[in-house]
Amino acid sequence: MTLLYFLIMALLTAGAFVAARRRAVAVAGGHQAALHSRPNHHGYLAAFAVLLPMLAIFSFGMPFVERAAKSAAFATMPAEITADVLKRAVATRDIENFATGKFAGEAPRAVKEAAAALTSTRENGRATVFGLGLLTAAAGFLLVRGRITLAFRARNRFEAVVRIILIACAAIAVLTTIGIVFSVLFETFRFFFDPSLKGRPTVSEFLFGTEWNPQAAMRADQGDIRTAFGFLPLLTGTLLITLIAMLVAGPLGLFSAIYLAEYAGPRVRGAAKPVLEILAGIPTVVLGFFAALTVAPLVRAAGERMGLDVASESALAAGLVMGMMIIPFISSLADDVINAVPQSLRDGAYALGSTKSETIRRVVLPAALPGIVSAFMLAVSRAVGETMIVVMAAGLAAKLSFNPLDAVTTITVQIKTILVGDQEFDSAKTLAAFALGFVLFFVTLVLNVIALQIVRRYREQYD
Repeated sequence: MTLLYFLIMALLTAGAFVAARRRAVAVAGGHQAALHSRPNHHGYLAAFAVLLPMLAIFSFGMPFVERAAKSAAFATMPAEITADVLKRAVATRDIENFATGKFAGEAPRAVKEAAAALTSTRENGRATVFGLGLLTAAAGFLLVRGRITLAFRARNRFEAVVRIILIACAAIAVLTTIGIVFSVLFETFRFFFDPSLKGRPTVSEFLFGTEWNPQAAMRADQGDIRTAFGFLPLLTGTLLITLIAMLVAGPLGLFSAIYLAEYAGPRVRGAAKPVLEILAGIPTVVLGFFAALTVAPLVRAAGERMGLDVASESALAAGLVMGMMIIPFISSLADDVINAVPQSLRDGAYALGSTKSETIRRVVLPAALPGIVSAFMLAVSRAVGETMIVVMAAGLAAKLSFNPLDAVTTITVQIKTILVGDQEFDSAKTLAAFALGFVLFFVTLVLNVIALQIVRRYREQYD
């Protein structure tokens, strides 16, 4: 029924556009210049009057129908099943399977009755949503059609509707961000200040602790387990791998952007740029396999030949592959900002006798500096938030070390490790992931603020 609903909605929207447009042309009597708004604007307004109500009815009605259907199904079940969370989950699965014909074997009578109630309520509810959608669509179309006159300001009304839609989209994006921040902030506050939480560290113990072992929080024989939540090993591991990645991606990405923007011909650029950007489309789990199976053994073998003790999962291997991953971010963005530098600046430098390399160093790169800094900061944020490559190439050992040949871990890896599997969000071990997420959010925010300040400071020189 969902597919049918959307198909009818598409047809009615298109039909409303055509009918309203024809109505506007007919009202004008062949003199469209007499209309306040173009016939297309009347058609757009009628189409929106059909589309938006139908979408709203479906978006709010279908979740309500599903909830009502499940309530009707459980109303027929015994109280001992509905009261127990596990039994209720099993019953929900059995009822759904029986209602969709996927139940294996003979179903109990209670399941059959619940499935019948579920199916009946669901079908009636969907039919109601279908009917309400058609009624609101018809009402919206008739309302717009009845107001089509020579003086009707259809364009103004249509633009007002579009403005409301844009404001709603922006509000959803902002509210989503605010919701994420407050959800992480609330759980972080619990981690540090909830008195019922056993083993919770203080803020200073968390930020300046040198040992990270959240598994100790699950054992009663560990003594003072607050010292197990030291953040410094994770911070040093994150910064170490990010530094290695930027040492690889920074020069390669920037120099490749300079070559493609200033030196490469159209044929070379047309072939090299898509190939370079293919790296951005490779899944990180594939790069993780490459790091674990190819790069890490090569790094270890090279270290052993030089008499160095290299861990099988080293920060160097993870950083090298992560650098490969973020090369396209720097290269593509830097290439765009270099191409955006006005040609008049280059021509002026050439007129003063500068060579091509001098023009690039003294004119083009300073003019493109804000965009290049933004590209680097975006790449740093991407490297800080990477998980799969570090999991597969650098391991899970939280070690306070600046040696790139050691096995280290990062903040995101530990968040993933803590929250894997079924977790109860009432222990210090689990809530530590939210504290890590909040600190990571703060770090990336600081990087973005720094990049924004640099852009604002240097952009004025070339406006």
